[in-house]
Amino acid sequence: MSTTHHPTVQGDAPEAEPPAGAVPAVDVAGAAPVRHPLRWLSVLVLAVLGAQLGHFLVTNPHFEWATVGSYLGAQVIGQGIATTVELTAIAMLIGIAGGVLVAVGRMSENRVLSSVCGAYVWFFRGVPVLVQLVFWYNLSALLPSISFGIPFGPEFISWHTNALITPLLAAILGLGLNEAAYMAEIVRGGLLGVDPGQTEAASALGMGRARLLRRVILPQAMRFIIPPTGSQVINMLKATSLVSVIALADLLYTVQSIYNRTFETIPLLIVACLWYLIMTSVLYVGQSFIERHYARGATRHAPQSFWSFALFRRAPAAEPDATVSKEETR
Repeated sequence: MSTTHHPTVQGDAPEAEPPAGAVPAVDVAGAAPVRHPLRWLSVLVLAVLGAQLGHFLVTNPHFEWATVGSYLGAQVIGQGIATTVELTAIAMLIGIAGGVLVAVGRMSENRVLSSVCGAYVWFFRGVPVLVQLVFWYNLSALLPSISFGIPFGPEFISWHTNALITPLLAAILGLGLNEAAYMAEIVRGGLLGVDPGQTEAASALGMGRARLLRRVILPQAMRFIIPPTGSQVINMLKATSLVSVIALADLLYTVQSIYNRTFETIPLLIVACLWYLIMTSVLYVGQSFIERHYARGATRHAPQSFWSFALFRRAPAAEPDATVSKEETR
């Protein structure tokens, strides 16, 4: 008995079932784009507000843009800017150096040293920096003279406090000592972020504590310390405006002394704002370059550059891990 084989029609062939666990294909060609009406509405609202702001800046005669332009590059303003930059640099140097010492002291096994450093941080972070500036400026009311010598014995050298504590020195002490307390916590957080295994491995190689800190811990902690330190530098630049209360001729005090004579308050304040924006922008650019330098090879997320921040761009996406298989990345 013979069996007859009927030809199979190609159109009637059953479709092959996809393997178990496979992701079904999605037809993206016919997919409708996602609508974002709230985005367009927000853009429209911001455009209207921006147009109103531009119209206000251009048509309001009280801004006195001609006066702003005449004072923007004035020599007296430049002297105030130089004082601001000098004070920022000196105060940050004191703050960074003191912060490293206080942070190491807080992490010391010596409880007395750790307690003293902790009390330092507690006091200077708890008292407003403006109060500290006024206190240092009026130190002569508490100590008419400052001397050095044998404790409870003869004095070798002495100075009048008013002659020694000038407005510049009072500003340096107030800003620098206050900044050291904040930098101590930043440095301590960076040191704690280093893997303890690095310390154990270096100790096993016979490294001393000082060399271990200098050669192993601090270089790795820099990527945790640099970003907040850059923010502290920018904050310090703006905090120097507080020294105007002790008659130190920084940028703000110089501007105030001018508009107290000419009564051109708004134009001179605009000059100060523009210069502060210029200086902080320069610092932000420097901070972004330093962050990218110390972040090389340490993270897949590159730090956001200044232009990405200024142009509202998103940070670059993370690259897929090399250990992930191709099927997992599809």
